[in-house]
Order: sequence, then C-alpha cells, then structure tokens
Amino acid sequence: MPNPALNERELAYLRTLRRGQRITGRVIEIADFGVTFVDIGGFTAMINIPELSWRRIDHPADVVAVGQEVTAEILDVDVERGRVPLSLKALQEDPLIDLRQRIGRTVTGPVTKVVPIGAFVRIEDVKNGFEGLVPRSELADRDVRHGDVLTVEIIRVDVTRRRIELALPTRRA
Repeated sequence: MPNPALNERELAYLRTLRRGQRITGRVIEIADFGVTFVDIGGFTAMINIPELSWRRIDHPADVVAVGQEVTAEILDVDVERGRVPLSLKALQEDPLIDLRQRIGRTVTGPVTKVVPIGAFVRIEDVKNGFEGLVPRSELADRDVRHGDVLTVEIIRVDVTRRRIELALPTRRA
C-alpha cells in the first residue's frame, strides 16, 4: 500500500523511477543528522553520508552544498514508504582500486590515530585522504603519537573490506 502522505502526482512520479537509473536534482537541505535531501523534479529524495563519497567524510557539506545540482544513481524506489535513496558514489570510480597500483611503494604521512592494534597513517596528502594501519607488531619499540610523520610501505589494499595494511620499510625482511 502506498504511503498515504503522498499525493497522486508524487505516486505517479515514483512509479516512473527505477533502481539503477541516473537522475539529476538539486540539493535542497542538508540535515544535522547527515542526510542530504535532493529535489528530483517535484519529489524529495535522500542521500545518506556513506553514499556521498568513497572517502570518509565528516559532514555532507564536505561534498555537496544547498543549491548544487547533482547527478546520482537511484538505489531503490520504496513507494510504500515514499522514499528514494540516491548514491553519488555509485557513479564514481572507487579510488581504492587505483591505490592497489601503489602496493609496494613507500609513502610518508601523518599518524591520525593510535589504537591498541597499531597506528593509522594518512597516505594521501589531502584532508580526507585514505588511511592505513601499521600493526602494533611493526611499532614494537617505537613511541608513536598522533601527528607524528611516518614513512611506510603499502603492503595490502583490501577493496572489499575497505582496509589498507602498512608496514615500516625498515622492519620488512
């Protein structure tokens, strides 16, 4: 049963939409809880934070702005609930795939977080650049702190699990 809050025009429009379809709309609101609302021609669709970018972002405003025109892919058309979730990243190449080309290379970057299992190092020189983990075993005799700059080697890039494994070049056999 269709959402009773929708009028006939909205219902008819929803029925023309298909999963996987590209659609262009205008950002009309960025909610405090992280959802971006997009007017797609008389109906308001939404983009959740994970669908805005392949990279980690803190807030939707890091990627989009109110009034901006965006092209996105329709993830679903839920007539019963009156929802159309969209994805910007579905129309973009996953940059982590290209990062696999850099396995074996040495890079330098800041430590962004120290955790019990090791230290995360940003391996791209941009604000939301990818981070990889240097395991604690690699750091055995080093006192590593947030902000320290480390030279590391990219060992593994797991696109599916979204993980990058790093090592200290001097520790490798």
